[in-house]
This record gives sequence, C-alpha cells and structure tokens, in this order.
Amino acid sequence: MGGTLNMIGLGLAAIGPAIGVGLIFAAYVTGVARQPEAQGRLQSIAIFGFVLAEQFFIISLALAFVLKP
Repeated sequence: MGGTLNMIGLGLAAIGPAIGVGLIFAAYVTGVARQPEAQGRLQSIAIFGFVLAEQFFIISLALAFVLKP
C-alpha cells in the first residue's frame, strides 16, 4: 500500500515540472519570434531553466524509491 502511495505522489510531483518546462519553452519560442537575433542568449537561458525545473522531478523520483517501505 505504501509503495502505491509513493507512486501516486510521484505522478503528482511530475505535474509541476511538466508545467514549468512547458512555460519555459513557450516563453522561449515567443521571445525568438519577437527577436530572432536574441536566439543564442534566450536558448541558453531556456536550457538552464529546463535543467532547474527537471531537477525537482529527479529529486522526487529518487525520494519515491528511497522512501519506499
């Protein structure tokens, strides 16, 4: 039963980073559409934001398996 609740929590924890990544790349595409010459700078910022958003999911994934009773 405890393992099942951990997996449900993991699924819920994946929602936040998924929304964050979607918003990051939506802003990136909008920024490049408005200023194509700023693509290089915006791309590095978007990749950095992607890494920060995904680290929370990776930490929650690790915790879901570590805290499994």
